[in-house]
Amino acid sequence: MIRKQFYVDPHHDYLLKKLARATGVSEAELVRRALEAHLNACMAAGHNLKAWEAEKAFIEDRIKMQRETAHPSAEIGRSWRRDDLYDR
Repeated sequence: MIRKQFYVDPHHDYLLKKLARATGVSEAELVRRALEAHLNACMAAGHNLKAWEAEKAFIEDRIKMQRETAHPSAEIGRSWRRDDLYDR
């Protein structure tokens, strides 16, 4: 392991000590676990971000294709209202 030093707010120090006592786990181990969880969440968010960017590009392509194939006088967008769905 590599030694790291960092500062925490007094409130975080209090909570960390309280949790360490309650769980019987060292403060250092709690910090390592929290760091691991946070880094994993960040990595997952990065993967999700790539998926959302791909989805956005797909939607933009579909909108472009719709505009290119639509009749010049046709309005872009839906031709119905939400209330129309309940009248059926």
